[in-house]
Amino acid sequence: MRFRTLPLALSSIGMGSFLALSNNVFQIRVMLWAGLTTVLLQVLSNLANDYGDSINGADNDARIGPSRAVQSGIISPAAMKQAIYLFVILSLASGIILLSISVGLATKEFYWFLGFGVLSIAAAYLYTAGSRPYGYAGLGDIMVLVFFGLLGVMGSYFLYAQEINFQIILPALSVGALATGVLNINNIRDIDSDAKAGKQTIPVRFGHKNAIIYHWTLLLTAILSAGSYIYLVGVNSYSPLLLIGVPLLLFNGYRVSKVETNQDLDPYLKQLAMSSLLFMLSFGLAIVL
Repeated sequence: MRFRTLPLALSSIGMGSFLALSNNVFQIRVMLWAGLTTVLLQVLSNLANDYGDSINGADNDARIGPSRAVQSGIISPAAMKQAIYLFVILSLASGIILLSISVGLATKEFYWFLGFGVLSIAAAYLYTAGSRPYGYAGLGDIMVLVFFGLLGVMGSYFLYAQEINFQIILPALSVGALATGVLNINNIRDIDSDAKAGKQTIPVRFGHKNAIIYHWTLLLTAILSAGSYIYLVGVNSYSPLLLIGVPLLLFNGYRVSKVETNQDLDPYLKQLAMSSLLFMLSFGLAIVL
């Protein structure tokens, strides 16, 4: 289930909740059910990724990262598929409860968000599973940016406010860029095994050096987007709280660019996931205080 990925998944809900709080539309029930739905979707994605990469050959004996359940034989493919089906049902059930609380049943907004939920489930499964997984075509980064950033933050904010303020594209982009950065570290680490399996991630397509430049671009995009949003809504005495999380992001970029062997990247994947959560919290406090 890769529990270390869950704080990152919750960052989009956390950011949407801070935005709602800053606009006086926050509801605790919406936050709790949105958080649960997001966690269930993330676990679904992790299970499907374990299954898909094992079936398609990206997870093999030459892989550098942590061992995977299906590839190592701890869990059979059939059992993993059963777990995937279970989390599809749990995600749908939790999402429907969330929508009933926030927008009501049988409303236009309900059907729109139900459609987004089905897309999220499909995206979680088809990333590395299915006959033509989009992660193998190098589209994983775009999907992470959309689902962890734009849709995650703006969608969760809409569930509180019932409207969209287009300025929140900036914090949504900030959260999405950091989530994409975590994926990028993972892909740099797995560049050799992914290339052998035909998984055309951005590091495989453009090489290690360009993947480092891309990583710095993601980190700086996150920082500048957050700073731009604070500037637009109005700087106050609490705005410098944003800076609390910035050094950790810069440290991550520096260390990722200096690591000489791919297997040494794994600690910085975890570090960026936790740093992204801290950055979201400091960003959120800067806009609500």
